[in-house]
Amino acid sequence: MFSNFPSSQAHNPMKDFEVQGAPEDSVSKLCFNPSASYLLGSSWDNSVRCWEVQDSGQTILKAQQSHAGPVLDCCWHADGTKVLTASCDKTCKLWDLQSNQAVDVAQHDAPIKSVHWIQAPTYGCVVTGSWDKTLKFWDLRTASPVHALQLPERCYCMDVMYPMAVVGTASRGLIIYQLEGTPSEFKRIDSPLKYQHRCVTIFKDKSNQPTGFALGSIEGRVAIHYINPPNPAKDNFTFKCHRSTVTQAGQTQDIFPVNCIAFHPVHGTLATVGADGRFSFWDKDARTKLKTSEQVDQPITSCAFNCNGNIFAYAVGYDWSKGHEFYNPQKKNYIFLRQANEELKPRTKKK
Repeated sequence: MFSNFPSSQAHNPMKDFEVQGAPEDSVSKLCFNPSASYLLGSSWDNSVRCWEVQDSGQTILKAQQSHAGPVLDCCWHADGTKVLTASCDKTCKLWDLQSNQAVDVAQHDAPIKSVHWIQAPTYGCVVTGSWDKTLKFWDLRTASPVHALQLPERCYCMDVMYPMAVVGTASRGLIIYQLEGTPSEFKRIDSPLKYQHRCVTIFKDKSNQPTGFALGSIEGRVAIHYINPPNPAKDNFTFKCHRSTVTQAGQTQDIFPVNCIAFHPVHGTLATVGADGRFSFWDKDARTKLKTSEQVDQPITSCAFNCNGNIFAYAVGYDWSKGHEFYNPQKKNYIFLRQANEELKPRTKKK
């Protein structure tokens, strides 16, 4: 698997496999199909694209759709044949890949930052989180939301794993929702991080149930937080990441935003990617770093594992963390694929 790697360059020092036909602007979200070898990528160029990933590492751009504004998020419908896309044009679309038709299924009064499909035993629906400070739930058969919840602030990040959802908002708001029956607020949590939330990802316990989440901030730090831990002070912790290495006294350390967190579907280890242009792999249970990549010449904006954990995808492009003066229109955007299984294995305990 994954033969004929390209030569090493500043944008690809790890010699990973380049996805063909990357978007014209930064990638906002990467997302693998839940059961097949297809990769989604949404972008600030108003597009969402779907690639087939072959065993050789070759990719084929299969289809593409667009919004009237930047696409901030995308996810798969549970059946793996349809895609949901959320945009700055204040709409969410359902894209049927078989017919290549896209229809509006959700609307907000401001850009939609996050979209997820909820697959419950008794229902399936779409949930959207917006900068209009609402969380809305949509049955695809009706034009109006079936349920809406007010947020304390704008939705900045969200993750869903039935029966749990977690939303991070502006002003460091953090809310857990339960999705059984009618979705409702479960509890609000004082943020374990002192700076703005950037990304949140739910993780599972040994019985495959959602048990907590990893929260990343703009200040190069991740919090591992369990919902109902036996010992909160001991079980919940934070760690620093995506910071420059200080090699001598008096040297200033550069601190970068954590742009995305993804958990390995088999090993339960995790990847973080940051504005420093590196990805790192971690074992949260052993509280140790497994690997840090070499540095690419732009930030890494998103990452994802495929369904069996063999492939790690990451997107390289500007994330605007340093403002418009650092934007270089000459720089291309890239998506890379890397064989992931071995590097993500948990640290073996010494006897």
